[in-house]
Amino acid sequence: MILYPAIDLKDGRAVRLVHGDMEQETVFNDNPAAQAMEFVNAGCEWLHLVDLNGAFAGEPVNAAPVEEILKQTKTPAQLGGGIRDMATIERWIDKGLARVILGTVAVENPDLVREAAKEFPGKVAVGIDARNGKVATKGWAEETDVMVTDLAKSFEDAGVCAIIYTDILRDGAMKGVNVEATADLARAVSIPVIASGGVSSLEDLRALKSCGANLNGAISGRALYDGAIDLKAALDVLKG
Repeated sequence: MILYPAIDLKDGRAVRLVHGDMEQETVFNDNPAAQAMEFVNAGCEWLHLVDLNGAFAGEPVNAAPVEEILKQTKTPAQLGGGIRDMATIERWIDKGLARVILGTVAVENPDLVREAAKEFPGKVAVGIDARNGKVATKGWAEETDVMVTDLAKSFEDAGVCAIIYTDILRDGAMKGVNVEATADLARAVSIPVIASGGVSSLEDLRALKSCGANLNGAISGRALYDGAIDLKAALDVLKG
């Protein structure tokens, strides 16, 4: 399994939110590129980036810090938040982003996801953010009636490289990951699943690792910044 340390960008800084609430932020680093280098130097092989402002605005807002991260680290990175048209997808991939994460458009314009996955093989992931089993969009602000598994299954033949599943009620709350829901999703689809939201201990990582080969990654943010998860120990757990 791959550990994806999260760098959530708000107003140009690396922050963490609680339950996706923009009013409940903790600033962890004023220099996101320096934070990225810390993770890379510690042995991380991927980075998970989120443009929080962009998720609400519907277009990239924190492009400058993302570009600086890509320039400084040369480490594969995936980015979500405000990527909702082909021009933006193409622009980010041209700038060296390894993977774009499409969330809101996966619900509102699934044909774009299919088109992008065909145009950029291995570089398009679907982000599924859920509250009580139902998909939320637009920076988690809007809840839909779409069920997580139904949305995931609809992309089985689309060529997407991964599904990033976030339980919103666990995100940033340090209450543990929703292992059961994540495992259910991983069993329901053939697309590799990456777990997100509430990964706050080595026990969480061990539990996720036991879910099977189709769950091949975990994203953690606040727990790494707070020291609740020792980064080296986490990497050892997932590689062992």
